[in-house]
Amino acid sequence: MKQEGAEEPDRPKIRYRTRETPSDSVLREPEAAYIVERVRDGLPFREFTAMREMLGLTEDRLGQLIGIPKATLHRRKKAMHLERSESDRLVRYGRLFQRATAALGGEAAARSWLSAPAIAFHDETPLDYADTEIGAREVEALLGRLEHGVFS
Repeated sequence: MKQEGAEEPDRPKIRYRTRETPSDSVLREPEAAYIVERVRDGLPFREFTAMREMLGLTEDRLGQLIGIPKATLHRRKKAMHLERSESDRLVRYGRLFQRATAALGGEAAARSWLSAPAIAFHDETPLDYADTEIGAREVEALLGRLEHGVFS
């Protein structure tokens, strides 16, 4: 509790990693504080475009996965900004793509695996199954088992 007239001690400022390359996408940034701040503010639409390219999906398909109807997607593209909840879901798919890339040995293998129906997900693709947070956790758990050679 701050007393009137008392000065606040200097607090260390959070320093975020910056990138010198144009690929400063939040989808590649490992620092949680940076991601949380950006998601709360809503990501720029270019993050949606970057994710679409990484996953090899159409705008409509990625919009469907993160729950943005076509008309709303058009408005977001025009405004060049996503809402908080949309940003959060987009980062979820970025996290899955990074995990799949690491587990499966490359981006092409990750794209293929994430887009193929799997028995473990009741014949849904991992991308479709991950449309909820609990589904995404199940996809991450399976990737973890694959990484460690556990039969699934």
